[in-house]
Amino acid sequence: MTAVGGAVIDAVPPAVKDWAIAVFGTSDKVALLVGMALVIAALAALAGVLEYRRRFAGALVIAVFGLAGAAAVLTRQQATPAAVAVPLLVVLAAVILLRVLTGRLHRWLDNAANAEVAGQPRRSFLQFLAGGAAVTALGGALATVWRGAATLVNEARQQLRLPAAGSAAPPIPSGAEVGLDGMEPLVTPNIDFYRIDTALAVPAIDPGKWVLRVTGLVAEEVELTFDELLAKPLIERHVTIACVSNEVGGDLIGNARWLGWPVRELLALARPRPDADMVLSRSTDGWTASTPLDVLTDSRDAILAIGMNGEPLPLEHGFPVRLVVPGLYGYVSATKWLTELKVTRFADDVAYWTTRGWSDHGPIKTSSRIDVPRSGRAVTTGTVMFGGVAWAQHTGIGKVEVRVNRGAWQEAKLAPGISVDTWYQWKCGIELSPGQYEVQVRATDLDGEPQAEERRAVAPDGATGFHTIRVDVNP
Repeated sequence: MTAVGGAVIDAVPPAVKDWAIAVFGTSDKVALLVGMALVIAALAALAGVLEYRRRFAGALVIAVFGLAGAAAVLTRQQATPAAVAVPLLVVLAAVILLRVLTGRLHRWLDNAANAEVAGQPRRSFLQFLAGGAAVTALGGALATVWRGAATLVNEARQQLRLPAAGSAAPPIPSGAEVGLDGMEPLVTPNIDFYRIDTALAVPAIDPGKWVLRVTGLVAEEVELTFDELLAKPLIERHVTIACVSNEVGGDLIGNARWLGWPVRELLALARPRPDADMVLSRSTDGWTASTPLDVLTDSRDAILAIGMNGEPLPLEHGFPVRLVVPGLYGYVSATKWLTELKVTRFADDVAYWTTRGWSDHGPIKTSSRIDVPRSGRAVTTGTVMFGGVAWAQHTGIGKVEVRVNRGAWQEAKLAPGISVDTWYQWKCGIELSPGQYEVQVRATDLDGEPQAEERRAVAPDGATGFHTIRVDVNP
């Protein structure tokens, strides 16, 4: 089912993916799986009706669906002969069960007029239904065993003790949190951190078997094991990362304290050729991202991350190793379950989202958000406190301003940021009398460049516009 879902994700137009993320947010995968389950149930019902009316018609429906499943498995990066065999065996079992059940049903209905003999076929039919349920339960048990690898990997993660960072994260400045009720925390807890990726089933990678390969336009290919990575001089930094699908005012953004080894040091071992300008990073499930080579080799803290907020990476956030690159949207940088870094050229290689109409470069745009009060909420007349966050990763925020009903901009109090690679909190008190108001926010980076006012959609390289809310002020 996950292979079919992955093939669906790969095949649907980018606009459909954007719609799903906009509507369902981080629950988009659950929505897809529920939708697939409903479609499968409808197909099963259709197969039963067709098989009852015409021999082998329903079996043909199941066979076609099973072959589609096998084809979907073949498109997956981690496809194995055993994985391809699973949908074929399921189809065979389903066809046999369908034929037996419809045969019993025919005999039961044919004898229904004879009260003396109707009971036994009916009991027999119900027994086969029970048998079918038992087969389903057995399949569920086998699936549980199949997922045992994920359990073992999770246990390995829980037992992992992260080494101390050779370069610890700078302390959070005093006053970095403005202290307004309802504000998002300055550092996002792991459990609340957004997750957007194309993996329906979270990959389970044994850290003892993990290997990262550096290939392509390099003087020397390099392989790095997890134990070797743990022994490197690690650094710890707070970095805010964002999804390119984040709408203006959206929550597909988070700030965490990451532990890892600078990518530039790994690439220095491989010695990229002078004509290279891009690194194509690859996930274990085949997903790819195109990151400018100069971004991975300059002074910014782009890292091979193994830790998140003081603990090993959660499985759903890329355990055992992922990329974290300040200043770039995740679709061109934040590869989870990392297995390869291919040094190449933008002219020669394209990544997953680039082939679907997105820009091959994705610098995060300066933006800001109002978190309190929430849009549409009623507040009391007098001084109304507004607060939120602003970000301009790898540049830093210099100023945040708020305006009411498109009037003059009022400068907010900007809290000190942890670094130029994180978001900043801000607050602003405004005197408001009873009525309805439109409130907007804008940020200006440390270079003096204000965020763009023009409203643009997330495609192809990130949304722009002022976050706008409406509040009702009561007496």
